[in-house]
Amino acid sequence: MSTITSHRPQPTTKPEARADPPARSPFRSAKHSLALARRSLIKTLRTPEQLLDVTLQPVMFVVIFVYLLGGAVSGSQHAYLQFLLPAIMVQTVMFASISTGVSLNTDIKKGVFDRFRSLPIARSAPLIGSVLGDMIRFVVSIVVLIGFGYAIGFRIGTNPLSTIAAALLTMLFAFAVTWVFVLVGMLMREPGAVQGTAFLVLFPLTFGTNMMVPTDTLPGWLQAWVKINPVADVMEAARGLMLGGPVATPVLQTLMWSAGIVAVFAPLAVWAYRRRA
Repeated sequence: MSTITSHRPQPTTKPEARADPPARSPFRSAKHSLALARRSLIKTLRTPEQLLDVTLQPVMFVVIFVYLLGGAVSGSQHAYLQFLLPAIMVQTVMFASISTGVSLNTDIKKGVFDRFRSLPIARSAPLIGSVLGDMIRFVVSIVVLIGFGYAIGFRIGTNPLSTIAAALLTMLFAFAVTWVFVLVGMLMREPGAVQGTAFLVLFPLTFGTNMMVPTDTLPGWLQAWVKINPVADVMEAARGLMLGGPVATPVLQTLMWSAGIVAVFAPLAVWAYRRRA
């Protein structure tokens, strides 16, 4: 017996090549960032105790400064409240920006970002989403502060639109500063170290201003620091928009500082995230 072996002819056509996945467009990256911002917002709303610092802290600062220092500094607690509250608004939002860096550092330690790496999303989307999601903290702090200020006698000297502009300008600058703390969160190994470093940065920036007293009452060396301190520009812009006065120069300087900070620290934060994650 003999076995007949037949050879199956090979196909002459090549298999169709698999199409490459489409490149991620800026629109898709923005969509991913907004989805992760929604995640951050839901996480904050489900744990409202995270908002205690932005609700109680501004009230405590106003009470302490107005009722302990108001009579000595301005001779009138009401006059000092008018002078102080716009600056406290800036200070409160600045301190609220620390939590983004702390949260990102905690998520990385818990392995949350390992899951993000396996998803077909832009590498920068988790960072942008966290920053956008934490903007709710800025809104809550400003609403609580102005509401409490009105309850104890603060009154807007311009109009509601100017006050909204002051709040938006303050939030824009805080958004820019948040990228500094995102970078710190990527570089530090522990959440406590992120918070400690952030406070070391913010204390000279917020208290080394004309927040509590006019600039011309400060010593010469401190006046020189106030003149180059970007936070002092934000405070002057907020006072001008809420109470009246010149606003063009401080508003322009605030916008320039905000753009410069984002241009420098946002790419550095993304670079540090890619190295760590």
